[in-house]
Amino acid sequence: MVSARAHLWFSNGKAGEAARFYEKHIPDSKVTNVVMAPEGMAFTAPGEFIVDFTVAGMPVTAINAGEEFTLDEAFSIYLSVDTQEEVDRFWDLLTADGGIEQPCGWCKDRFGVSWQIVPRQLEDLCGDLTTEANMRATQAMFQMTKIDIAAMERAYHGE
Repeated sequence: MVSARAHLWFSNGKAGEAARFYEKHIPDSKVTNVVMAPEGMAFTAPGEFIVDFTVAGMPVTAINAGEEFTLDEAFSIYLSVDTQEEVDRFWDLLTADGGIEQPCGWCKDRFGVSWQIVPRQLEDLCGDLTTEANMRATQAMFQMTKIDIAAMERAYHGE
């Protein structure tokens, strides 16, 4: 059997704190295993070393390790939601307490993990970028930080 999971390297030692935060606030998220660092292990501080969890059903292994690697936008969690209320709720949650708003529905949470908060309607509105309506919706999105579904729909319809 072959399987895959995301692996996140936390140079800030907050893998467990992040996993427990996601478990508390994002549906279908759960901490599944924690491995403590053996005493004297190189590149680690005492405490949680490896943290396995799911976020919105996606398996993740996180490691608290040295400063050699840091989280950045090259990897993001794509959180697909149904409504503007969900966009707003997860955006506010993930940008709170030191999180960072970024363009086009991207943000970074206080732990350094990048997220895309994406309403399911986005795929229909932007489509495959072959119609004028798709291009108008996409251009509208490029002007946004948090996605505004109604504004994208107005752009799509040429309003």
